[in-house]
Amino acid sequence: MIIYGVALLSICYLVGNFAGELLGYLLHEDKNVGGVGFSMLLLMFLTERMKKLGHFNSVSAGGVQFWAAMYIPIVVAMAAQQNVMGAIKGGWVAFFAGLLAFIASFMAVPVINRIGLKKHLETSTWNPVPEEDRQ
Repeated sequence: MIIYGVALLSICYLVGNFAGELLGYLLHEDKNVGGVGFSMLLLMFLTERMKKLGHFNSVSAGGVQFWAAMYIPIVVAMAAQQNVMGAIKGGWVAFFAGLLAFIASFMAVPVINRIGLKKHLETSTWNPVPEEDRQ
């Protein structure tokens, strides 16, 4: 049922939020440190584990997918806004550090793509030339 997927998502959120608050407390910070990240990791781990055990069918996955489609873009937008505001308040050094990280990440995409393509071509068994035409 879809409600099981939503229940799993909410349990992961609560546990991840608690873990983030606990980590913030242990680091003497008055904030949640990584709660959303813990939630996502826990959700990925539990869904894969439940799929292997046969307890997580496609209908239950629909509940997770529905909220994931709405949840992930919202979290990304919130994190991006915090990073930009932090960079603006942090001064020019923080701004240029973020800009440098953005440019380096942007330039790394073609390199990573070539590495993945090369590895894919090496391990691929598909060949467009028929067996009898190869020499």
